[in-house]
Amino acid sequence: MQVTIVGGGILGTAHAWHAVRRGHHVVHLEREAEPRGATVRNFGLVWVSGRSSGELDASLRSRTLWEEIGAAVPGIGFRPCGSLTLLRSPAEVAVAEEVCARSDAGRRGFRLLDPDAARAVNPVLRGKFVAALHCERDGAVESRQALPAIRAVLAATGRYTFVPGTEARTVTDTRVEDDRGNTHHADVVIVCAGAAHGGLVRDLAGDLPVRRVRLQMMQTAPLDEPLTTAIADGDSLRYYPAYAGNALDTLQRSENQDPVAHEHRMQLLCVQRLGGGLTIGDTHEYTEPFAFDVTEAPYHYLAGVVEELLGRPLPAIRQRWAGVYSQCVDPGRLVYREQVSPGVWVVTGPGGRGMTLGPVIGEHTADKIGL
Repeated sequence: MQVTIVGGGILGTAHAWHAVRRGHHVVHLEREAEPRGATVRNFGLVWVSGRSSGELDASLRSRTLWEEIGAAVPGIGFRPCGSLTLLRSPAEVAVAEEVCARSDAGRRGFRLLDPDAARAVNPVLRGKFVAALHCERDGAVESRQALPAIRAVLAATGRYTFVPGTEARTVTDTRVEDDRGNTHHADVVIVCAGAAHGGLVRDLAGDLPVRRVRLQMMQTAPLDEPLTTAIADGDSLRYYPAYAGNALDTLQRSENQDPVAHEHRMQLLCVQRLGGGLTIGDTHEYTEPFAFDVTEAPYHYLAGVVEELLGRPLPAIRQRWAGVYSQCVDPGRLVYREQVSPGVWVVTGPGGRGMTLGPVIGEHTADKIGL
């Protein structure tokens, strides 16, 4: 079967991976010379811990797929590093105790650790916290390396062609016309255009149940010691659906977020890149039009939280950036996936779960289409 995929981010690349691995031929169009959207502007976290109960099976399957891809494509830098959510108040500890008592705690790899046990897992944590929620099932990949590494392996099969700097303009039946005047004939077209909800996507699918979300992040110079797990702070309990419950309700009533964190809808996530630098974030902005510049207050706040948890100054901040991702607002969907005409599918809106769920979303689509 011949498959044309539009969009070179994690969703498009995951769909290409499954199509090629199942023996099909893929032409993969990307309008930029190299993807520059949310896929390369994220933590690279494979984040099982925070997913809702309805997303847990898909998250665990995707984590397995990432491990399999990592074995076939070492360049993605997959590592089963796990995570520690560092808790700084009794109310935050109560949320962790509640989730550790649930029936799915074992599947998530949850354990509640005292500070000494947490430091045995991640010795660099010499700062202030009262307990830590350990999730053994979380992992990480190198978000800026993953896509080209996967494409190189696909290209070596002889059944994959990446066409960068080329924008799909129209889809007629299953023929894609690009802005260079070329026609790409296929049996199936899969459009994974990320946060580009207008243009071709609107022509094909109309107005979708999706919104765009903007975030701010940063990266440091290399830290001179290993951060052996990803880390999060207690604000992540407020953000991720896995932690919903009576204890979280009490936390939200009894403890106000820091004003900067509240204003920018923040949580701390931090992961160490293979080169040693720390990727730190993030904020959430939901109302468009988004600002075109970045705001300094969240960066100062996040740096202070990380320094408090590590008990040491951070290396110099080397990069700051903003990104925008697509989020499906239908709570019943893992992602927006629709056949918009015979043989033509639009897949978008994984939200901040794109890196976590990309492989399983691609697998689900391949199964649904019958690839």
